[in-house]
Amino acid sequence: MSELEKYIERRKRKSPKFAKTFESGYRAFEFSVMLRQARERAGVTQETIARKLRTKKSAISRIENHAEDIRLSTLEKYANALGMRIRVQLTE
Repeated sequence: MSELEKYIERRKRKSPKFAKTFESGYRAFEFSVMLRQARERAGVTQETIARKLRTKKSAISRIENHAEDIRLSTLEKYANALGMRIRVQLTE
């Protein structure tokens, strides 16, 4: 376990609020990375997606960096611009 991971675990034990917000924030971060990686694998720029969604490049950047606020309809449009579909799954 890295020093960073040890620090995070200590903070989680000391503060339930930190633990809760860290987990939800980290999931949003992971989702943001997934969006960016899918776009890069498809060889598509943020500008191209912005044109397809009739928005600005800065809006696509916000989607890729702050995915916790993304609407499902926007996510569907983003996926379609990459020639992809989304699949939502609930897990325990």
